[in-house]
Amino acid sequence: MLTFEQFPIWRGFNLQNLYVWKRSDKPFEEKDFQTISEWGFNYIRFPMDYRILCGGTDWDKIDEKAMERLDQGIEYGIKYNIHICINLHRAPGYNVNVPEPTNLWADKEPQEAFARLWGIFAERYKKIPNLRLSFNLVNEPPDISEDVYAAVMKKAVDAIRANNPDRLIIADGRHNGNSPSGLIRQLGIAQAMRGYYPSTVSHYKAEWVKGAMDFGPPEWPLVSDTAKTGKEYLWENSYKLWEDGINSHNVHVGEWGAHNKTPHDIVLRWMEDNLEIFKEHKLGWAIWNFNGSFGIVDSGRPDVQYENINGYMTDRKMLELLQKYLKY
Repeated sequence: MLTFEQFPIWRGFNLQNLYVWKRSDKPFEEKDFQTISEWGFNYIRFPMDYRILCGGTDWDKIDEKAMERLDQGIEYGIKYNIHICINLHRAPGYNVNVPEPTNLWADKEPQEAFARLWGIFAERYKKIPNLRLSFNLVNEPPDISEDVYAAVMKKAVDAIRANNPDRLIIADGRHNGNSPSGLIRQLGIAQAMRGYYPSTVSHYKAEWVKGAMDFGPPEWPLVSDTAKTGKEYLWENSYKLWEDGINSHNVHVGEWGAHNKTPHDIVLRWMEDNLEIFKEHKLGWAIWNFNGSFGIVDSGRPDVQYENINGYMTDRKMLELLQKYLKY
């Protein structure tokens, strides 16, 4: 069984060039990869919308131009010594944000399409070593049973291994990435967790999150009647659930960070407590985006004085905080 212990600790960002259907023609920019590498990071996850790769909702088709854009992103990763993890953020039959017309967890047709897509990726990239490329099957599955989740993921795992038996495969935790699965571990694949706890800090006034517009003003450390208000609070209420996988080096933090409506000073304190946990347990991680509301460039925070670095409007304080935790 492959674990993250066999590889460098991967820390970096998500790049969203294949994430938004309405921006499906947006190519990867070599400058992003070069800058991320120069700043010391070594990991990029591509959250992808299957409709871009298929040129629409016909699962039997593949848009070769979109696949060539994916090829180019992976090639940039190789060129700049950055590990690339490809992920179906929107898969046939499932999307964490908007319902699909079919159900990946119950319907045969999207399950077959899902497995077929991963088989295509496996065949196309079978010569690229695990040091450079991994597969993250589906983004943030819902509150479903372990039996159902593992059965659907096994179809994709089997399709991958038929073409590429040694590929490093990662499955997100259940409950939107927050709960580990023993049955997934039995498939011999790694898992990815989230680092968004508590959502009152990470998703304050995030318009796509139900109820977030009504969250009270965020605070960190939390005001609590217990002594565990900062790093200890995070561990006890979020990461401890993953302790077995963490100790066996089988877990990566596939997404984390905070939306730009949370005050910057609170974000930085909260991030440092998370980073201390990641350091203590030698966890790799990826901020939800590089450029965007969670990112370190062009994030649109009203309380940040941005600096022009390499042509990017950069949140220097956040960048330097992340760089502080790149070696452990």
